[in-house]
Amino acid sequence: MDTYQAHALEGASGVELTVALYDGIIRFMHNAIEAIEQNDTDARRAAVKRAMDIVIHLQATLDKNVGGAMAETLSEFYTAMFALMLQGSQGNSRKKFEQVIANVRNVREAWKQVAADPESMSPRTDQEMTENRSTAGAQILWGHRPNPQVTSWSA
Repeated sequence: MDTYQAHALEGASGVELTVALYDGIIRFMHNAIEAIEQNDTDARRAAVKRAMDIVIHLQATLDKNVGGAMAETLSEFYTAMFALMLQGSQGNSRKKFEQVIANVRNVREAWKQVAADPESMSPRTDQEMTENRSTAGAQILWGHRPNPQVTSWSA
């Protein structure tokens, strides 16, 4: 990650960081497609591994006790994307990687809408209504635990 990217992420909210991680998945899937086109097995594997690492991180930060059904849905989504990446890598499949990109873009857009208008989420409790007033609250509502120990992510 270059210095500009590192500084841009320093003040980012939890939702903005999640969107950046989704961008990383998309970027690495494009790298995997490029590696397929160049018949570069090592580069394909490396790109897929980086994307899978991001998915593992996203799944690990889910808190189903806080996020409820939304966190469960995201967990299922991450599991499906991980499986699709694995299938794409094993089958050297551009089509599978393109499916991952399309699916991640759709969910990424939902996160961007939350970042732009955190109050658009429909809160379930008074506590969530209070938390919903910030993008970090929206992230908690969706079930991702903020991780204060993570100060940088090299996607």
